[in-house]
Amino acid sequence: MTVLDARALGRATLARQLLLDRADLPVLDAVAHLGGLQAQEPQEPFIGLWSRLRSFDPTALSDLLVQRHVVRTHLMRRTVHLVTAEDALAWRARHGAMLRRRVLGVYRRELDGVDLDELAAAGRAVMADDEPRSMTELARALAGRWPAPGPRALGEMLIAALLPVAQTPPRGLWRTKAGVRNVLLSSWLGREIDPLSPDGSDPVGQALVRRYLAAYGPAASADLRAWCGLAGLPAAVAAVREELVSFRDERGRELLDLPDAPRPDPDTPAPVRFLPAFDNAVLGYDDRGRIIDDAHRGLSVAGERVVLVDGRVAATWTVEEHTVLVTPLGRLSGADRTAVAEQGRELASFLSDHESSRVRVTRT
Repeated sequence: MTVLDARALGRATLARQLLLDRADLPVLDAVAHLGGLQAQEPQEPFIGLWSRLRSFDPTALSDLLVQRHVVRTHLMRRTVHLVTAEDALAWRARHGAMLRRRVLGVYRRELDGVDLDELAAAGRAVMADDEPRSMTELARALAGRWPAPGPRALGEMLIAALLPVAQTPPRGLWRTKAGVRNVLLSSWLGREIDPLSPDGSDPVGQALVRRYLAAYGPAASADLRAWCGLAGLPAAVAAVREELVSFRDERGRELLDLPDAPRPDPDTPAPVRFLPAFDNAVLGYDDRGRIIDDAHRGLSVAGERVVLVDGRVAATWTVEEHTVLVTPLGRLSGADRTAVAEQGRELASFLSDHESSRVRVTRT
């Protein structure tokens, strides 16, 4: 079986993630291809798409949110993701049990003795008027019936797990600051979420396997689980295995992939790319060694924005007073510093609506 080293896997990841060459895709198609973008920080998806698409217009994404073609909702890993409306409706029921388990993992003591089905029905009744509500407002509306858990535990269980909801604009619009207000996903999109398959065949799980490999492969089953948070996908993997090809990584793990998906030559040049906080190109794997060194793995969960140089995390970045500040994690060559500065100027221009192109790359 062919062994793929970290560099080969990294180039495959860049190609699948639209980071090797910027794509000429419509924004909606890009969001669909990526299986959504992690979006608990509302402005970060705009940066992620700017790094992936040629001539990206941020108002196009805002328009898709307002027109309800994409939604912000709790999904993979119990984190807020920006996904297409179709994927939200198709995937939400399959993630429901995982979402409950993850909230209970934090608030099990507070929610002990609470009948979650009753809580869900009561929450749905409150939300049935289609009035957007914050998590706190919903929890307070039910606190008289369930006073013991407290509003935080009630709210988290309702909004992040029991009730399929969408976060309404202006939250998530370009250059807009707004609090989180929620409505039922079915009301927002005008259609009930797709139910689980009654015969246990798990077509949604099989679709998730294919979609994940298209955007992240080659990858191991543990990587798939790290991306979506679902533990119950071995049967789905087994059901589609005959469609797939297999490799090994340097640790000996079996990697699965779609047969015709791009696997570029490991020596393919990789341009500098600026990634937003919590980008799935980093977080979407159990073994992140293809893109980030173990010494820097903590950056990926700390919300640090990172810079890819030659396909690997080589710096962090932030913005102060319309200036992109880049802090290398190690020594950069002169050519790499020049390339980072050039891309940083373009990012500064994008973020400031062409008012600034200032960038500063610190010395290590």
